[in-house]
Amino acid sequence: MTDIKFSAMPTEDAMKFWAGGEDAYGMKPETQISDGEGVPCRHCLEDVGKDEPFLILAYKPFAEDQPYAETGPIFLHAKSCQRHGETDQTPESFKKRPSYLMKGYYANDRIVYGTGRNVEPDGIEAYAKELFSGNPDIAYIHVRSTLNNCYSARIDRA
Repeated sequence: MTDIKFSAMPTEDAMKFWAGGEDAYGMKPETQISDGEGVPCRHCLEDVGKDEPFLILAYKPFAEDQPYAETGPIFLHAKSCQRHGETDQTPESFKKRPSYLMKGYYANDRIVYGTGRNVEPDGIEAYAKELFSGNPDIAYIHVRSTLNNCYSARIDRA
């Protein structure tokens, strides 16, 4: 089986937003206060605690604009947090959500058609390994919320 590696939002991206930088749509991130329910930070991969401030912003986890460069809303702690370490296991916080949309991408950032699937948290690792093992052209996988299409994390070959 193929070894995998989960990666959170790069710290360089998070630092830009913490410094007041513009999001993918050229807007400043909005600041809200968490009710403690369903506000997952995409940098530390932990939920923002009740009454803690967080940022809402449009995030595009691709280097260039192109037809498949999906952009969507994400949450980020309003203050600097420690990036979740790269791991071969599904991040613990992912187990709090019912399911995720997983899609493979080529090295040129185009979707590999036929790879999109809604997967329960306990099936993420197995499906990632299946995708990588079955298609050597898949460069990486995006994991997104099935409920709101928010970017969650990236999976690469280890």
